[in-house]
Amino acid sequence: MATPVIMPKQGQSVETCIITSWLKKKGAVVHTGDILFSYETDKAAFDMESSSEGILLDIFFDEGAEVPVLVNVAVIGSSGEETELYRPGNNREKIITTTKENSEKVSQSSIIQIQEEYQDDGNKTRISPRAKRLADDKGLKYNNIIGSGPNGRIIVRDIEEALNGKTTSPVAGRQMPVMEYTEQPLTNVRKMIAKAMHASLQNSAQLTHHMSADVRNLLEARKTIKNEIADGNAKQDITLNDMICWCVIKALKKFPEANSHFLDDRIKTFNKVHLGIAVDTPRGLMVPTIKNADDMGLVKLSKELKSVAEACRKGNINPELLQSNAASFTVSNLGAYGVEIFTPVINLPQAGILGVCTILYRPADLGNSVFGFIPVIGLSLTYDHRAIDGGPATLFLKEIKEQIERFRI
Repeated sequence: MATPVIMPKQGQSVETCIITSWLKKKGAVVHTGDILFSYETDKAAFDMESSSEGILLDIFFDEGAEVPVLVNVAVIGSSGEETELYRPGNNREKIITTTKENSEKVSQSSIIQIQEEYQDDGNKTRISPRAKRLADDKGLKYNNIIGSGPNGRIIVRDIEEALNGKTTSPVAGRQMPVMEYTEQPLTNVRKMIAKAMHASLQNSAQLTHHMSADVRNLLEARKTIKNEIADGNAKQDITLNDMICWCVIKALKKFPEANSHFLDDRIKTFNKVHLGIAVDTPRGLMVPTIKNADDMGLVKLSKELKSVAEACRKGNINPELLQSNAASFTVSNLGAYGVEIFTPVINLPQAGILGVCTILYRPADLGNSVFGFIPVIGLSLTYDHRAIDGGPATLFLKEIKEQIERFRI
């Protein structure tokens, strides 16, 4: 009997996925474990493995199609078997849909998440597991191959072309043609980011206040922690960003109006701080949430910040933690890039977001009529004026500044 291939459901909030590439063509012989196609949610990429053997009798959606979850996307079976019964939208009362048992089977045995392979030379190469196995079996070095999969990921077709000398990559010894320009379709992630940012600016009254904070205490604390780690007296490397997030959480407890969602006809104010943290990844900007961050000590918070950031970069973050309504407030730190001032965009329905800038040295009164240069960090608070007035927003930002300047380990 023919077996439908069902689009899995990745997280409770995921309703559709985009097929980025088919690795098997209609009519191809399929074995259990073969990768059929790659697909994306709004924040992560996956490969779909076959859970059955036979012929890929039919494919219902092309590359680039946005497919609802738990819908048949293809059929595997024996030559000559009927496939129309499985086609979405055709004779719906006869379409075989997923059961709880099938859903569990799909989620447990039919999906493998794309992993990033790291080479000995320190370079990072995105390659599908099956392509890596083929390259390793043939003794082919693939770090210079230009992938044709989603986000430049190397897939089996690229390895096969390299082995046959058909690739234009350096592996085949051929020069890449000089192109005037290139065009690439937007990934699902980029589409979602663009849509969210445009909607945020279009549907809210955003205003940004800028302020600087003396970070001598933070830098001294950072120096102490690094020395303790070097001496073997500490295990957790607490960064400046960890400390700033710690200060933001304390300020949010004093100014709960900033720890809120604006919901058109009402304001939801949270009793707990669910901190969103902006993370730059190869797939685009992600903002995971640390739930109940106000219950954590500094060491625990530091571990959680590192954990969610790493999960985002690997692509195995829980999709529920990436929803904008999962966080009550967000911090976005561009200080490492040397940004001196910027205007962060709110993740609606959140009422505010803090932008953290780079450290600069500015003249200041050191006391006793002595002036000198001290390190200060820029803080940019964007808030929704529909939810917060300018006065309370300024006092909240001032509280963050004072928490930073009073910081002690």
